[in-house]
Amino acid sequence: MVHIGQKLHEERIRRGLSLDDVATATRIKHAFLLAIEKGEYHKLPSSAYAQGFVQNYAAFLGFPKRETLALFRREFTGERDFKVLPEGLTNISNFPFRSIRIHQTLILILASILILAGYVLFQYRFILLNPPLSVSSPKAGSPISAKDITVVGKTDPNATVFVNNDAVVVNSNGEFMKKITAFTGKSVIVVKAKNRLGRETTIEREVEVK
Repeated sequence: MVHIGQKLHEERIRRGLSLDDVATATRIKHAFLLAIEKGEYHKLPSSAYAQGFVQNYAAFLGFPKRETLALFRREFTGERDFKVLPEGLTNISNFPFRSIRIHQTLILILASILILAGYVLFQYRFILLNPPLSVSSPKAGSPISAKDITVVGKTDPNATVFVNNDAVVVNSNGEFMKKITAFTGKSVIVVKAKNRLGRETTIEREVEVK
């Protein structure tokens, strides 16, 4: 079967024209003209361009339009020569959509587990560790003129606090306050915070009552 590209090539040679001559006259790129002559339509931008380029090339060489289009359509199959996507992507069954979805799901599950674990550890960090404890009053080593001393401090809201072995109420912010009576002279105030697992933190504060 005679191809339109072969007929165009033979006519161009017969007229003594180069591809550059045709490219200048038709404004079709040299590479596209060569592809047409070889029947390599897949190298052209699209099926519409392929037909238009062939028509223009043939018209330039004086070929009848009807015959040109008949030959072109007989040998050209757009479905065969032009594919918007690569073959591996046009076959949906071969595309790893399911694999991608599985990977995304696993990543989301893992991220959710990590976030949940981080939240639980943050919320219950003082159960696994010794609870924090600070005593803001009385100050260590500071002389005290009154026998009634107010012990003020802060800890984990879920901890149990003892001042000299007496339980103290802890508010939702972890703050506590306890009034005790001390004798004249040096005394040691023992403040202890204890969590649910029995872990505890102790502060001994020495004061002097005058």
